[in-house]
Amino acid sequence: MYTNHQELPDYWPHAPKHVLSKNGTYFVTAATYHKSHFFVHPQRLDVLQRGLLKLANQYGWQLEAWCILSNHYHFIAQSPPDGGGTLSTLISMLHSKTGRWVNQLDQTPGRRVWDNYWDLRLLYQRSYLARLHYTHANAVHHGLAEKPSDYPWCSASWFEQYGTASIVKTVYSMPISKLNEMDNY
Repeated sequence: MYTNHQELPDYWPHAPKHVLSKNGTYFVTAATYHKSHFFVHPQRLDVLQRGLLKLANQYGWQLEAWCILSNHYHFIAQSPPDGGGTLSTLISMLHSKTGRWVNQLDQTPGRRVWDNYWDLRLLYQRSYLARLHYTHANAVHHGLAEKPSDYPWCSASWFEQYGTASIVKTVYSMPISKLNEMDNY
């Protein structure tokens, strides 16, 4: 047991453990370095969203919900049939490509853009439905829209248009106030 901060190993507080050997549905959150708003402009949000959609498809992840904000994003996705091992590659590619692109726009080569990501394999239906609600409503939570479908860098509009009325009602009725998510942005 560690008794003081000096004894903590170098890897200790920096990165969550990513155990992705099983098929499943995952809830993912990623954040920019120091919560900086690198993606505040619509063009930047468009590029980040397109990148996520393209890479998820390329690596066989089936996106079920997403919300892209200027300094973090959330998504829920079903892993490919061979398991979740490609998630770290997907995130790494997204972050390296968008980080280089943003740095090129800002003329700041080598600047650190992304911090880390956190993933959670969803095992219970209520947890899954609550996180769908949380993801769709994230822009509302951060004061960027009055209702989820008003925010263009989120899947809420698509979900409300193409989901059945009963599933939309079920998802939006799920309580999210007790979810313990890293979203202090």
